[in-house]
Amino acid sequence: MTNEYIFNYNEYKLNNHSTNTYTIYKRNKGGITLSKNEFICDCNVIHQDIVDKMSKEMLVDDLFYKIADFYKILGDTTRMKILYALDKCEMCVCDIANVLNMSKSSISHQLGTLRRSGIVRCRKVGKEVYYMLDDDHVKKVIEIGIEHIEHKENGGNKNEK
Repeated sequence: MTNEYIFNYNEYKLNNHSTNTYTIYKRNKGGITLSKNEFICDCNVIHQDIVDKMSKEMLVDDLFYKIADFYKILGDTTRMKILYALDKCEMCVCDIANVLNMSKSSISHQLGTLRRSGIVRCRKVGKEVYYMLDDDHVKKVIEIGIEHIEHKENGGNKNEK
């Protein structure tokens, strides 16, 4: 069986730059599968020194994946409520459940996700388990996020584009 390839070309404007996408699809026995996807900007380099500098300073892809996963965990409203409460003080599951008016099971599930992600940690005192933010980095991310939203809601940076 020979392979048949389908070439798709799209051109559109993005921020006053012509942008082209080329997608090559491979047709096989099971249907069409994506073989290769290239995103090509046909604009010239304007500031070569900046492009060179940033090309050298870019982080490895694995770190970007981990950062994205970190923010995905924070992207849940219930988890953010839990983290806000834990930013103020360490708490047990029952107390968090009462503050958020949710079941202990739901809170435990979310705390498990946060703990496995290294965002919260716990300590045991007898039969009680107390949860807290893992470290000051997490505390700063939560507080800066709140500060940023409040700043924007209060009309901050209206002159910025």
